[in-house]
Amino acid sequence: MSVSFVGCAPPEEPQAQTELRRRMVREQLRGPGRDIRNERVLQAMEKVPRHEFVPESVRAHAYEDRPLPIGYGQTISQPFIVAFMTEQVNPQPGERILEVGTGSGYQAAILAEMGAEVYTIEILQPLAERAESTLRRLGYTNVHVRTGDGYLGWPEAAPFDAILVTCAPDHVPAPLVEQLKDGGRMIIPVGPPGMQELVVLRKREGKLERRAVLPVLFVPMTGPGVEGTKR
Repeated sequence: MSVSFVGCAPPEEPQAQTELRRRMVREQLRGPGRDIRNERVLQAMEKVPRHEFVPESVRAHAYEDRPLPIGYGQTISQPFIVAFMTEQVNPQPGERILEVGTGSGYQAAILAEMGAEVYTIEILQPLAERAESTLRRLGYTNVHVRTGDGYLGWPEAAPFDAILVTCAPDHVPAPLVEQLKDGGRMIIPVGPPGMQELVVLRKREGKLERRAVLPVLFVPMTGPGVEGTKR
């Protein structure tokens, strides 16, 4: 499935949800020990309605400082991790960004809110379809969704200014490196559960500069691409 979205007016929301989102930004992102400083990231986090991206059964917890289940063994990352990863790649208006692991669609919405052209891949078709529906309903016209193997990237849309990966392989996938524009940046969790770290990569003249920035716990990357490297 490959979809571009037609914009529409986002639904009105209760003022209480707006206030919860402002509190989330104030306490979880600007707060002590978090220190997200990019104002464009903070503005996007304050605007995108996270509660629209989680199942009704956990919607009351949408603005709490934790990941939440979204079905099929997957989660939506805690708000700080979304903001942190976004700040690290620092998307600019008009840039082409690949996201591997659409999940709920929330991270894609944050990138789109900042003006990027987002290409997002989800291996689980029901999640991709749900994310498509949510993004369309909220009016994001600059997001393209595909069901497929994120390890392989999206070659026909490459090269990308930035790549953001929200599931953890045990190594950086070569196809993603190939699809990263020279001068581009990537953030990706790498390693087995309990030993993962977020790694920021920058491609310069065909070579990668690499630095670890944060210990994390993400769901493992799955699919034929990553499984083929283990044989």
